[in-house]
Amino acid sequence: MIRVRINLVFTQSGLQEFGVKQQSGFYFDCEGPRHKAYVNPFAMAKGLVTNGDWLAFILDGGYNKPTLWLSDGWAWAQKQDWQSPLYWRKQGHDWYQFTLHGLQPLDMSAPVCHISFYEADAYAQWKGCRLPSEYEWELFARDLTIAGNFSENHIFTPQISDKPGDMQLYGDVWEWTRSPYTPYPGYQIPEGAVGEYNGKFMSGQYVLRGGSCVTPIEQMRATYRTFFYPHQRWQFMGLRLAKDC
Repeated sequence: MIRVRINLVFTQSGLQEFGVKQQSGFYFDCEGPRHKAYVNPFAMAKGLVTNGDWLAFILDGGYNKPTLWLSDGWAWAQKQDWQSPLYWRKQGHDWYQFTLHGLQPLDMSAPVCHISFYEADAYAQWKGCRLPSEYEWELFARDLTIAGNFSENHIFTPQISDKPGDMQLYGDVWEWTRSPYTPYPGYQIPEGAVGEYNGKFMSGQYVLRGGSCVTPIEQMRATYRTFFYPHQRWQFMGLRLAKDC
């Protein structure tokens, strides 16, 4: 069984700048304004959590251990009878996943997806880790080339990377963070439809970063923030583990 290891310590801590820089190109208003925030030393996993990792969580009874779960997450898991990621199916002794290409055997080495924030947080607790903050994710990713399995590849399912050293920070799956989707310091809600969208949704949701296999690459930046409610699972949502140093 493939197991994720926290084996990359990222030391660029301290007071850092976050958010989009002023530029002439397009960006979403929720990516700014540029501002400073303090980040303590932290470690991030080099790889995404895989289906094989997640199956180990299932086999260890992770969906039935309330001590791993946030109280709201446990309530959702019990109400919806969550026992595996959305679109997983068990037939006999074998696991399958319903994909955009139909029902396929579960690839144990591919990134896990279609999990809620609550499931991601419970898994991180099970591993003795946590989810990264969106600031940690941005620091980790900002100097890397934006490349990966995006919609232009026409694969439309998370893939195993065969590139040495590829951490898959971009593409494949959106990565849950522990950061609530709230306005950055100094944010002003603009007039019109953009303000109606971002201003009204900046409550009760969590930030995900990095894009997925159905995201256009031209849309992606290290500062790009998407957001979902913590119980939602239908999008290509996965996770990367983090730890305090």
